[in-house]
Amino acid sequence: MLNRIILMGRLTRDPELRHTQTGTAVASFSLAVDRDFKDKQTGEKATDFIDIVAWRSTAEFVSRYFTKGRMAVVEGRLQLRDWTDQNGNKRRSAEVVADNVYFGDSKRDAEAAGAYAPPPAYGGYSAPAPQQAAPAAPAYSAPLSGGDQFADLSDDDGELPF
Repeated sequence: MLNRIILMGRLTRDPELRHTQTGTAVASFSLAVDRDFKDKQTGEKATDFIDIVAWRSTAEFVSRYFTKGRMAVVEGRLQLRDWTDQNGNKRRSAEVVADNVYFGDSKRDAEAAGAYAPPPAYGGYSAPAPQQAAPAAPAYSAPLSGGDQFADLSDDDGELPF
């Protein structure tokens, strides 16, 4: 049997990170996922709002690097939960339990859309100091082993041939 789901959409709110009584991290958020087809009356695509739950390191990753409006790709499984509301009525909820969450946009795209905020520092973590740029590689370098040795190109004008 197979229960796999892959979704791509934008976060509708910042992830909410909580911890269970045993200290296990759990994050919940929702994705706005556009349908592939347009409504015949309005000509617009319908949007589904799907609840996502992530556990442990995936939950910490999501809460640290994702904010409202960021594009995310979620891979996981569909889970249905039965529960009783305050009035005693039986209810059923569907949510995706995320196994993996990936960035669906670049940091630059998110910043341009106003959906990126630098992650807060956790546990004393600070970003490593920027590295100096490595020297530029020659236009062509010789193979590491075997074959004839070729000379580096010296008249590279930087133009592409196509």
